[in-house]
This record gives sequence, structure tokens and C-alpha cells, in this order.
Amino acid sequence: MSYDLIIIGSGPAGYPAAVRAGQYGLKTAIIEKNPKLGGTCLHVGCIPTKSMLHSAEVWNYFRHAGDHGVIVDNPKLDFSKIIDIKNDVVAKNAKGVEFLMKKNKAEVIPGFARLLGKGKVEVTAADGAKRTLEAPHIVLATGSEARMLPGLQPDPEKILTNVEILNLREVPKSLAIIGSGAVGMEFASMFNRFGSQVAVFEMLPRVVAKEDEDISKEMTRIFKKQGVRIETSAKVSGIERTKTGVKFQVEYSDGKKETLEFEKLLVAVGRKPNTENVGLENTKAELDRGFIKVNGYMQTAEPGLYAIGDILAGYPQLAHAGTMEAVVALGHIAGKPALAVWASPKPTPRAAAMMSRWASSPSSPTARPRFSASPMAL
Repeated sequence: MSYDLIIIGSGPAGYPAAVRAGQYGLKTAIIEKNPKLGGTCLHVGCIPTKSMLHSAEVWNYFRHAGDHGVIVDNPKLDFSKIIDIKNDVVAKNAKGVEFLMKKNKAEVIPGFARLLGKGKVEVTAADGAKRTLEAPHIVLATGSEARMLPGLQPDPEKILTNVEILNLREVPKSLAIIGSGAVGMEFASMFNRFGSQVAVFEMLPRVVAKEDEDISKEMTRIFKKQGVRIETSAKVSGIERTKTGVKFQVEYSDGKKETLEFEKLLVAVGRKPNTENVGLENTKAELDRGFIKVNGYMQTAEPGLYAIGDILAGYPQLAHAGTMEAVVALGHIAGKPALAVWASPKPTPRAAAMMSRWASSPSSPTARPRFSASPMAL
């Protein structure tokens, strides 16, 4: 089967690409390996966590209602109901993505996609059946997954990632979190308000190290005030499951060591790109530690192959960034005016990292930028 465009992945980079392709009149196929459209952000990321954070905020108001002159007798937390609400929110939004695909005439193809090179893609269905699709343009938007510590595997009960923790049906009495990025701090805030004893262990000198120092200081102050234990410059090792939870050793910056045990352990040490086993070895695409190198128009070194979203080298792993990358890539594919977005040349604090580099000439995919501007200016 031939198309004008094949998109692999239906997350916040992939499905906006399909929407824009439909607006440009391109015959498009979008391939998704999971049962539902929407990707990590919708199912185990941005959306479900915001639903649960809202519930945590409401619960916190009820617990401290007297501070605002409102008397609430014996408020009760139904955590299982909070999970049901979260699941309903996710399901509703997933159906919304399905509607967008139908509205924009993008053909949804379930299965695992693998690049064969020269504009061909092999799709393996759940029953093992294979078929080959073909298009002059392919957009790879396979997203990312939680990075695990060496030798560890997540499980539904004790050692968790962002996936497993969203399916807990009871609030853990204690929760240790390794990593203080957006994911770790978000869950720390949430479960602290739900009533867990929460401790965050960060190997770097400060929390949310990608943000400005002032933000790190203020966040540390607020979290400690709320009862969250924050340990920076702390190295965790010797993680093992016990009958009642998870035990590990922490070494602090002063050389002191401590053995601790918690009911649950959340590993939140970053995200790794889903670029393995997708057939990149059959293309000329270049990788940097698993991330794909692209130019300002999201083009890889393989003719006709574009990459967007969390799999890009040098670009922020953010949902709205993936959506913007989709707009840029599709504009270039369709021959429409497109302002190129270049990767940041070096790691910087988040506020500065959001300053992407723009091409000096929209007509030249290799032209280097003359100035930097924030995507917010769009």
C-alpha cells in the first residue's frame, strides 16, 4: 500500500503531524503499536498525572479547610476512585485523538513498525501478520520510555516507573523517589498530599537541575516545608526487594552512608528514546546516544525520513515541543512556509534551553541561524 506520508507513533508529536497532513491534503497512514492512540503523554504522562494532581489539591483543601473558615467533618480519601477518574479522563482524550484521525482522514494502522529503508515500512500486527507500506516521506515519532537503573526491572508492586505508579490502588505508607526531575517532583508533590511519607534522592547538587538555580532553591524550600525529605548529592545503591518493600543504601556528600527501607520505590532518572528495533540500521539516519540527529526541518540524514518528539538529539523532551516539531516537519514535507527549529548547541538551564535556534532562511534546510528566539514568540 502506498501513501504520501507514513507516521510512526501517535503521541503529541505523531498525531498533530497526522492532523496537519490531513489539512495539507496528504494521504496519510499513522501506525501505533499500543491499543489506544495518544502515546506516553496521554496514557502514562502529562494527562493522568494532572488529573491526579488536581485530586491531590482538592484533598489538601479539604484537609486544611478550617484554615479558610470552612468546617469539613471527617473528610475521606477514596484513592481507588481517584484512579478511576484518571482512567476516565485518559479514555475520553484517547477517543478525542481517534476522532481527530477520522476527521483528518488519517488511516490508523495498529502494529509495530520497522523501517526497511528507501521509503518502506514493515508493520507487524498483534497476530504476527506482516505487511509492507510505502511512502516518499516518513515521520518517526516513537517517543520515549522511563530509563531504569542498571540491573533493575520495574514491577507492579515495589519498584515502579511512571507507568506502574499510576495504577496503584492504595496510597503507599512510604515512597522513595530516585531522581528529582519533573516526573520525580511531580509524584513527590502528589503522594505527599495523599499522605505518603515521601523522600527524594538526587545525585546532582540540586533538584530539577535543568531549571534555573532560583527555581531549584524555592522548590526545595517549599517541598521541605510540606514534609518531603529532599536529599541532594546522594548516591543510591544496593537496591533490593524485601517482604515489606524495597531496601537500599544512600551515600551522602559528606561520605556518610545510610540503609533505608520504603514500601515503594519510584525510579525517575530520565527518559530514553524508543529508537531500538525500529529499523534505523536500514537507513542513513545518524544517532547520538540513541537520539536521532536532525536539521532544523526535522530531516534526518536519510532522504525522506523525518524525526520528531522525544527521540531527537538536543531538543527538549516536552509534549508541546513535539507538537511544534510536527508543524515544522509537515510544513517542509508539504512545501509550505516553515520556520526551522534548531537544537540547542549545549545543555543549558530550562529557561534558556527553551530558546531554540531558528534558520536564517526558510528555504534552506542547512542554513544556520543568525539569532535565537523563544518558541513562545510563535
